[in-house]
Amino acid sequence: MNNSRWDYPQPFVLDFTVASEHIDVLQHLNNTVYVEWCQRAGWEHSKALGLGIEHYRELNAAMAIRHADYDYISAAYLGDELELGTWLTHCDNRLQLERSFQLRHKTTGNTLLRGRWQLVCISLSNGKAKRMPAVFRDIYGGAVITASEERDLG
Repeated sequence: MNNSRWDYPQPFVLDFTVASEHIDVLQHLNNTVYVEWCQRAGWEHSKALGLGIEHYRELNAAMAIRHADYDYISAAYLGDELELGTWLTHCDNRLQLERSFQLRHKTTGNTLLRGRWQLVCISLSNGKAKRMPAVFRDIYGGAVITASEERDLG
């Protein structure tokens, strides 16, 4: 099935091309690369929203991955051009944030991966959970897609 639509509107998108160093012994994109690309997209999106590592250090607060789910739907191969979209899909305005991912093949529009992170706000100085600083609530909470923007993934 050609899934030429994004799961949610207005994704933050990074483009990738599968290179030889991304290929595993099965001759397709190694699953660890998908995870690395999600990590990069999450950071780039956060920086685009105005929150980089320097802000985290100033605030002694960070959003850390508590749980990650990845659904590997289809393989990618050497030379494939891909686009990875990410969104903030939930914020409880206290401790937790959710980020979703969708990796698509640029030519076919087929979805290759969907991912979801549950993040928790922590103190950088001791690693313990802490309430989100107001700027996290304002910026991250303000970037969360609303229920009216979501589409049925079934």
